[in-house]
Amino acid sequence: MKKLKFTIKKISISSKSINIKWGDGKLSYFHFLWLRDNCPSAIHPNARMRIFNLLNVSKNIYPINYLIDKKGDVILDWSEDNHQSTYTAKWLRENCYTIHNNNKYLSPYILWDNNLTNKLNIITIEYQEVMDSDEGLLKWLKQLHHYGFSIVKNSPVEKKSALKILNRISHIRETFFGSPFEVINIPNPNNTAYTADALRSHTDLPYYEYAPGYQFLHCLVNSATGGMSSSVDGFAVANYLRDTKKNIFKLLIKTPIKFKDNNYTQDKIRIHHSPLISLNKDGDFNEIRFNMAAMGTLDIHNDLMEEYYLAYRMLAQLLNDPKFLVNFRLNVGDIFSFNNRRVLHGRTQFNPNSGHRHLQGYYLDRDEILSRLNYLKKIN
Repeated sequence: MKKLKFTIKKISISSKSINIKWGDGKLSYFHFLWLRDNCPSAIHPNARMRIFNLLNVSKNIYPINYLIDKKGDVILDWSEDNHQSTYTAKWLRENCYTIHNNNKYLSPYILWDNNLTNKLNIITIEYQEVMDSDEGLLKWLKQLHHYGFSIVKNSPVEKKSALKILNRISHIRETFFGSPFEVINIPNPNNTAYTADALRSHTDLPYYEYAPGYQFLHCLVNSATGGMSSSVDGFAVANYLRDTKKNIFKLLIKTPIKFKDNNYTQDKIRIHHSPLISLNKDGDFNEIRFNMAAMGTLDIHNDLMEEYYLAYRMLAQLLNDPKFLVNFRLNVGDIFSFNNRRVLHGRTQFNPNSGHRHLQGYYLDRDEILSRLNYLKKIN
């Protein structure tokens, strides 16, 4: 069947496209400008970037001749510049936008609720497994991408030692908190994370236009009483609202609200407007931005204010509802890793007089996770 998939059974031409019927019965339509723009000669062999300038041909370019050679490749002679293009059947099929856009979209995300508490092994991986092979790294990245949540076990506990495993992915994302940032109880904190207080479910730094994609909290010491960590799948909560409270969901995705940071250590005031929930081009979930501590004074239209506060309050309740929360205790050597634009995190209050609790935190952009994953999966 795979051979039939990449075998051209019939080729024809219309006024706008080259049309192919494949051995497995599928049909493809390739428009002329698309084909000329994607001629193999258009891509630099080393930089792998497009060097062809679409403006160097007219919008009416067309093939004056077409054929399938002995290898099954498609050869086109163009009406301009005396140019010839050769496309392999495999490349055409793999890049066929006709077929791709007729396929049903499948979300890569595995949604979860508090039932994950008893199945943490499926999002757990050993530090050495990640360090020893690309297969281990790929396994970790798949956990992060599909679940948005992973716990790396038995990592070294020296300060800054998490950098070694993070650099297996890519470079870190710097913020004004520094790298690593120290999650400890300190005097005069510029963030509530640097206290012993409980933290409600939240995402970090929503006042950045491009909030950090992934966060990694490396547990160096955890001998204090309390301080249980928590996670909630924001996409699962958003999906629940989409299924059961459609008007509230619509309001939350369509109404940009203000996030703000002007902590006393900064000579900057960061302000960004964004909906609490946003979708991608496929209607799938793109990100959750939720942080009650970082909410600015809402400045939406008067006619929406009451309705919006009710929707905001409902979302807040669900994001802190035990049926969605996964609670766990970080052990020394654990790296709590999660998608900061999907998974909300929090903790219970801890007693700083009962022992010490010290985490070191890092950020990576979501692009770095996805691009490394694409590379290891050999996606062209």
